[in-house]
Amino acid sequence: MKEYKFLKQKMSWSNSQNNFEEEINSHAKQGWRVISVYANSNGGVYAVLEKDKNR
Repeated sequence: MKEYKFLKQKMSWSNSQNNFEEEINSHAKQGWRVISVYANSNGGVYAVLEKDKNR
């Protein structure tokens, strides 16, 4: 069985890209993997993560 998590990042001129990358890498160390990334017209970037529920 799989479980899913949604991460949201509001893009700005600050270090938000690095922070988002660090957050994704932190989740990857816990067994999560990115299965989709998309952006909306309001500047939000979303990542959908997945992992096996038994991990």
